[in-house]
Order: sequence, then C-alpha cells, then structure tokens
Amino acid sequence: KDANRPGQAPRLAHRSVLMSTATTGDGASGAAAGSSVSGGGGSDCDRPVCATKGEMFSMLKKVTSTRHGSSGTEAGGGNTEGGGSGDIARATSSGQSLGAAACPVDVEELGQGTWALLHTMAAYYPDRPDALHRVQARRFFDALGLLYPCTHCAQDFREDMRQAPPTVESRAALSLWLCARHNEVNGKLGRDPFPCTLKALDTRWLKGDSSCWHG
Repeated sequence: KDANRPGQAPRLAHRSVLMSTATTGDGASGAAAGSSVSGGGGSDCDRPVCATKGEMFSMLKKVTSTRHGSSGTEAGGGNTEGGGSGDIARATSSGQSLGAAACPVDVEELGQGTWALLHTMAAYYPDRPDALHRVQARRFFDALGLLYPCTHCAQDFREDMRQAPPTVESRAALSLWLCARHNEVNGKLGRDPFPCTLKALDTRWLKGDSSCWHG
C-alpha cells in the first residue's frame, strides 16, 4: 500500500526531540509540544508539522523519482509528465525555496511561533493572578499538550509537564517554568541554555534592549 497518497504530505521519519530546533534566545527556531494523539502518531507522523521543509522536500523528491524514473528514461530524458525530480531540482537551483510560497508550516516554524506565544503570554501574565487566571492557564497547557499538531512533540511536552507541572502562581513563576521547559529542549539539541532569570526573560520577551527601539 502506498503510504504517500496524492495530495498528502510525504510520510516522514520520526523526530523524537520535543520542539525540534527551538532555542530561547534571539534567532530562535523550533517546535513546542506526541505520540498517539488522535489524527496522527509518534513514529508514523506524516504531517508537515512533524518535520522540516527540507525533510519533506527530500522525501517528495525521492517519491517522485521512484514513481517516474522508468518512464522518463524510456522517453529519452529525465523529464516526466506533470513534472518530476528535474522540475524540483531546477526550482531549488534557481533559488526558489520550499517555504517561500504560502505553504503549511513545518516543525521548526510551528515551534518558533509557539515559543514566542508562550514566552510572551508568560511575560504579560498577572503578577498576582486570580483563581480564574490560574485555572485557565493550567487548562491552556493541558490543551496544548493534547492539541499540538506535531504529535510526537506533544507527547514529549506532556511527559515534561507530568514531571514538572506548570507553575501559575505569578508572572515570575510561569516565566521561569517556561524557560526551564525550553532549556530542556535546548539540552536535547545540544544547544546552550538561556539564562533563566526574570531580568533576562523580560529583556527578551517584554522590554527588549535598546536595539529594538533605536535601530
């Protein structure tokens, strides 16, 4: 049975690290929270959000070459009807990027946006949250661990939360908890940790340094 049906993203190898290439500091990229959540599953996740665009591109090229290689050579060249690996190669050599068009986000783009949202939410969380804020904050992170589109990332995030539940008692507590979770990802990826102090986090996510406002 062909795992890559027409119109479906190529099936991709499992990437076990939570929030793929995320970092907490500037220039960050990465993904948030897998395994068997309905609609997809850990080592069998074939969603665009479970891999980088480069991985999807490589798989698509491989699938296209396999399907059309023989018919192209019989016709006396590498081209096939409807475009094939030759078209893909020409697109990349001409400087076109798979992510240049309005394409679905990949695991890195999804993670980058998610971390930015989470850290910014924490930066603006109340210093003295009422009961409603605390309850809804916990529900938010529970929902994120269930609904995050990258299924193996979501599994990893849920496991992290079981070991270290969200601390929602104050803005500082939530900001530092998120920083610790993000640094766990950095450690899995061999990246340097971000300094988990409220001053450093506020500079990054709340106030910015002078270059943000004066060019």
